Amino acid sequence: MFKSLSPAQLDPILSLSIAYREDPRENKMDLGIGVYRNSQGETPIMQAISQAEQRLLQTQTTKSYVGLAGSEVFNQSMMDLLLSGTSAHARSAAVQTPGASGALRMLADLIHIAQPDTTVWLTNPSYVNHKPVMEAAGLKVKFYPYFDPDTKQVNSQAMLAELAKAGPKDVVLLHGCCHNPTGADIRFEDWQAITALANKNGFMPFVDIAYLGFGDGLEQDGAGLKFMAENVEEMVVATSCSKNFGLYRERTGAAIIISDSQQEAQKAKGRILTLARSSYTMPPDHGAALVAEILNDQQLTQTWKDELDQMHGRILRLRQGLTQAIRQRGSDQFDFIEQHKGMFSVTGLTPEQILTLREQYGIYAVGDGRINIAGLQEQHIDHLADALISVTR
Repeated sequence: MFKSLSPAQLDPILSLSIAYREDPRENKMDLGIGVYRNSQGETPIMQAISQAEQRLLQTQTTKSYVGLAGSEVFNQSMMDLLLSGTSAHARSAAVQTPGASGALRMLADLIHIAQPDTTVWLTNPSYVNHKPVMEAAGLKVKFYPYFDPDTKQVNSQAMLAELAKAGPKDVVLLHGCCHNPTGADIRFEDWQAITALANKNGFMPFVDIAYLGFGDGLEQDGAGLKFMAENVEEMVVATSCSKNFGLYRERTGAAIIISDSQQEAQKAKGRILTLARSSYTMPPDHGAALVAEILNDQQLTQTWKDELDQMHGRILRLRQGLTQAIRQRGSDQFDFIEQHKGMFSVTGLTPEQILTLREQYGIYAVGDGRINIAGLQEQHIDHLADALISVTR
């Protein structure tokens, strides 16, 4: 049976990590895969997570099944984190999923059941997994203008002009903050304008928010999402705890449905549970149990927020340090890196220049020009600055 299969196409990011590990050079640098690394090049376990794990070790008495929806305490905690203070909070429902990718797929499957001929509009460019997940669920995909390759910022005018054409059979996917891969975020005014378009034209917003707290802090990063949730009758949200809780391998995410009533939201949740049963059935518990423990304890919540602020502040300093180092070498062509938000920036480098970075300097970056600023160490800033200047001469 399987002899008829053609070889799978390698994932451009995950395969890069394999090549990096096999590279014997001591000065190599992995700016490909999207994980936060500290100044020692490690992805640490957060103190709040370690403390929550100690509590679980002492209090957890079973490893029995949790249920199709996962931890309902976790689900409520994620709705509290993202929607507190909005009317949407009382008309929403959540399902724990295996990471945000699991949430994307469950919500895409739900949309396909409700309206099979839906087209999902994605930013150009978008997270590498958005298109395949939507298409695997049977949905059509269309890209809308977003990133201006000249200014390295969002082209709001072109974006809003195109989104004005979206209608009732469309879903518009937005990045909640810290756009992946570009690092260029829409303004709050853009959130307001897109919300008005959704209400006028009838398309449904779909927000993917995986980097809450990494851009401008918890409150500001979630402000656009909260405004939209407050002002539309229906939308869906995919969220992840991989980055802001450091739970990458625990696959901890949630799918949130916001409707015009709690009854309608619960009905949609029930359909997701049916979909989950025929797929992974139940999500892994450990990461969700830790997040629930943290967000329902005032002291642990504060510890987590303090750590998240430290990571966010360090990412800002790395952006500032890199642009300053490049300016000191006589170039301002990468000043946009300081203006971008979150882990990533699209540099505008060509695939050939990215290959030169890898082969000559041991710097691994994705072929589309994305670099992970959050994976950079302070002691490597000068080496990266020299390499960027060299390949763009």
